[in-house]
Amino acid sequence: MTGYRLATLQTSMGARAAAIVDNVAFDAALLTGQERYASVQNILDEWDQSCDRLEVAAKNPGCRGIPVNEAKFLAPLPRPRVIYCAGANYRDHAEEMASIGGKPAADPRADGARPWFFLKSPHSVVAPGATLHVTQYGRLIDWEAELVVIIGRKARYVSVNEALDVVAGYTCGNDISARDHVFRSSLPAVSPFRADWMRHKSFDDACPMGPWIVPARYVSDPARLSIRLWVNDELKQDSTTGQMIFSIAEQIAYLSESITLHPGDAIMTGTPAGVGASRGEFLKSRDVVRVEIADIGALRNLVS
Repeated sequence: MTGYRLATLQTSMGARAAAIVDNVAFDAALLTGQERYASVQNILDEWDQSCDRLEVAAKNPGCRGIPVNEAKFLAPLPRPRVIYCAGANYRDHAEEMASIGGKPAADPRADGARPWFFLKSPHSVVAPGATLHVTQYGRLIDWEAELVVIIGRKARYVSVNEALDVVAGYTCGNDISARDHVFRSSLPAVSPFRADWMRHKSFDDACPMGPWIVPARYVSDPARLSIRLWVNDELKQDSTTGQMIFSIAEQIAYLSESITLHPGDAIMTGTPAGVGASRGEFLKSRDVVRVEIADIGALRNLVS
């Protein structure tokens, strides 16, 4: 692979940022001679300089690395500052969810709507390979493969044309969802408090991310990536990021209209068709769920 990938590894010195070059992991601080680069967040905080320093150092490493298959990966950004999640942002997913209710699929563009988001707690982020202790939260635990955008530059009122310039890179995510808690059944359908996005989307282990961040400069077109998810080696989701209703640039521009985006913020950009709710299938103990996104990597987790 050209260049490097940015990861966080568990080491004898604790959590350390690493640059993955081919199949070798190098401590980012030792590789660049910049001790502050021991954390991915610090690297993102000065992304304009750090991304170039890492690229130069990756071409001729002056320190010893370890084979990737011997490394213990944490989430690449163990605690994103904020996690913004785009809802119903794939055409094929909108169609399948509408079919469950026997309704025609909504077309937000035709209706004059803008992108729609909810928040997921940064504390819900877990590592690739980690066991997901999620079945305790409900009987209808669902999967959602997502391309995750990591912000690398402060952004406010950024235009659609300039929006991708603030992206540091991309990683894989799985928006684990407790479908039993979409609504509070004790409240009437007309109640504004019936939807329960917190319990539905934001609980411990509900946000696997990883295995690394691929810098945006190495991803030629984030709108043309295959995105797939398997449960126990059975393919459930098989689509492309070209199915997004609102592009990554449009999502960033929309968010930046009302709030300043900061390095280390994450945007989960929506999921394609094939979620468990559309099939009446849900995760159970001992299931293995795997997300793969072309040019980015693979994210695998065991369910407990």
